[in-house]
Amino acid sequence: MKIAFVGLGAMGGHMAAALLRDGHEVEGFDLSDKALQQLEGHGGKRAANAADACSGAEALVLMVVNAAQADAVLFESGALDALPSGALVLSSVTMPTADAERIGGAVAARGRLFLDAPVSGGAGGAERGALTFMASGSEAAFATAKPLTDAMGSNVFVCGDGPGPGSTMKMVHQLAAGCNLAVAAEVMSFGSHLGLDPQRVLDVLNVSAGGSWMIGNRGPRMLTEGEEATSAVDIFVKDLGIVLDAARANRFPVPVSAAALQVFLGASGAGFGGHDDSQATRFYEGLGGKRVRKGDT
Repeated sequence: MKIAFVGLGAMGGHMAAALLRDGHEVEGFDLSDKALQQLEGHGGKRAANAADACSGAEALVLMVVNAAQADAVLFESGALDALPSGALVLSSVTMPTADAERIGGAVAARGRLFLDAPVSGGAGGAERGALTFMASGSEAAFATAKPLTDAMGSNVFVCGDGPGPGSTMKMVHQLAAGCNLAVAAEVMSFGSHLGLDPQRVLDVLNVSAGGSWMIGNRGPRMLTEGEEATSAVDIFVKDLGIVLDAARANRFPVPVSAAALQVFLGASGAGFGGHDDSQATRFYEGLGGKRVRKGDT
């Protein structure tokens, strides 16, 4: 298939590479020249803008940060109008359910298919073509997307027959991910504060009942400066903010999520919003805790 890809960041770049490995033709756009160079290195083609990438494409994969960026790409840059009638918009954007419903409805009203398909699996899963898709949309959207989700993922969960439920599932997932990561940051920081070797704390947790996927994945990165972000602290400021907004609207208590958000807000407010999300530990460091990072003096 001829595919347009907009949003070639830490995950998007690997997703585009997976599509290329599977034999698809990919023309991409990103504001980062480095990301576009990497796309070309994988055999893809750079576009001057999002609309040019979409011209003549059978599908657009959208991997931008939020609903506002999705709106800008689809409706302000002319990308949606550049897609042929009947083409697919595969949105892997993490956004509130209402935005997914609104954007999906607007895409359908203009004669294109829309699959609300956020992902999980991180940069590593994207690089391996092993992402999990939490998707909702019409049968036609799922059928058109199948060659793409097969190339980029190992699990596709059907969450509903229209836009919205996919984003709801991703929001619930991010509640779990954000809370688990906040706990990982707290236990690593508390152990260090009490004089334990952070590496030893990590070693014990990884083979014990107190461990988790987040501790195993992010723990080693907590021992670094975290300047190369595969998922930034500010992503969880956004995503847990979505959780709290939805909880308030639905009158449902989420006290653990509310507490976890404070950890990421603290790290972001201390100037580490653009750092890898493992650096949620900086929140505790700012409270007078000892460094988790190696090289502590």
